[in-house]
Amino acid sequence: MFRKNRGNPFGSNSKIMHALAISLLQFDQIWEDKLANRRKIMELTQGLTTDILMIPEMMDTGFSMNTSLAEEWSDSNSSLMFLRGLSKSIQGAVYTSVMTKTDFGNLNRGVFVTPDGTVEVYDKRKTFTMAGEHHHYLRGNEERIVAFRGWNINLQICFDLRFPELVRNSLVHGKPKYDLLLYVANWPEKRMAHWDALLQARAIENQCYVAGANRVGVDGNGLPYSGNSCVVAMDGSYSFGPCNHEEGIFSCSLEFDQLINYREKLSFLE
Repeated sequence: MFRKNRGNPFGSNSKIMHALAISLLQFDQIWEDKLANRRKIMELTQGLTTDILMIPEMMDTGFSMNTSLAEEWSDSNSSLMFLRGLSKSIQGAVYTSVMTKTDFGNLNRGVFVTPDGTVEVYDKRKTFTMAGEHHHYLRGNEERIVAFRGWNINLQICFDLRFPELVRNSLVHGKPKYDLLLYVANWPEKRMAHWDALLQARAIENQCYVAGANRVGVDGNGLPYSGNSCVVAMDGSYSFGPCNHEEGIFSCSLEFDQLINYREKLSFLE
């Protein structure tokens, strides 16, 4: 089932405080070849068990403006069917983005799939105008925070990272809106210093964990990517990474108790 609209994200599960295993898949996407990318993802994730798996933006096409590859958004969408199968296989959630078409137009759509088949979607709000993304994809207009295994998680995509106003954390009923920010990206190597600095800034200013999954290799436009996938803790330090150039699965455990203790000692969100 699809779940698009949320009310208050703080459900009963939000009171469960435990560690969260997060895994970032960093790989060289094969330009505009959906089947080849899915095969590669399956090979790289074979035997993986984790709470959350992140896969770079436009998982099975690369950051392409070729919207002839976009499929209608429905339960029979082949990208969605693949992600549901992958989520069930790893016994955890999968977050990535795919190109898709709707009655209103094409979207760069973030997809968060859980093992029971539930799907949450986030449509990228800041299209990358320098690549002409705004000419091919509509902009989303809603924040998406999902509750999963006791954590409240804010879903983001690539260029959104440059805009702190999109993810400003605040207290709702005395609790922060979210605990973890996820960015899936195709962020080029020549601006990697920006990627590193902005991920750290988002963690510090919002007192949350931030995870960024980026690709490596060279895309169909000749742009090189170095990856630098990482997880940043709420104080701006690296929980792991950045991981440069190599393909693979990179994992760590996020500690909820450490997050709570840090927020109590430095209550900046108030």
